[in-house]
Amino acid sequence: MFPYLIFDLDGTLVDSYDGITESLNRALDRMGLPRRSVLEVRPKVGLGLETLIRGMVGEDRVEEGVRLFRRHYSRICASRTRLLPGVSSTLAALHRKKIRMAVATNKPTPFTERILTSLSIRAYFDYLIGPDLVTHPKPHPEMIFRVLRHFPCARWEVILVGDMSVDVETARTSGIPVAVLPTGSQTRQQLEKAGPDLILDRFADLPPVLAKLWMARARGGEKPMTVEMPVR
Repeated sequence: MFPYLIFDLDGTLVDSYDGITESLNRALDRMGLPRRSVLEVRPKVGLGLETLIRGMVGEDRVEEGVRLFRRHYSRICASRTRLLPGVSSTLAALHRKKIRMAVATNKPTPFTERILTSLSIRAYFDYLIGPDLVTHPKPHPEMIFRVLRHFPCARWEVILVGDMSVDVETARTSGIPVAVLPTGSQTRQQLEKAGPDLILDRFADLPPVLAKLWMARARGGEKPMTVEMPVR
């Protein structure tokens, strides 16, 4: 089993799309702009709040949109977010096996902290990191390198688990393997095109599949790789 795991949040561990859509529409209402459906919003979640808002309100109103979104989302982010199937029991099983886990997400860290705590899974994670704690959000490798230095561990000991092609790109720029699930912003077909190392159908499949992958890598004589922070 990989001794270290890094998880994305939205679409990987939790379903937060209703709360995000509600908060976005509250901002759009205040700005006199058309409301959006969750089906429109869902594929755009995962690249960061500014990117989401920019696509809805335009470059010149991003700051206003972000402010209005945050005001409402801070009130409802916990109550309007739910765990995806199999997440709680699987994380508990991984924790019992002494697997060390982190969350690296483009959602601001205070929201992530609040959501994980409200869903009673915060204790499983050694480390949380979001865009407010780095210079560059995903897919830049900065978040991943920060996690690796926190543990610390080598790139061959860790795997990233996400739900989007941006997670695949993040893993590739970081030099670590990546597993994805079609439970978030993108379909299985879209994820296949991104070329991850693994595509899982269910979160509960994670422990046995990762154990097999780890044994295969061990038989192949995989060696640790030096981790260096990217130049800013």
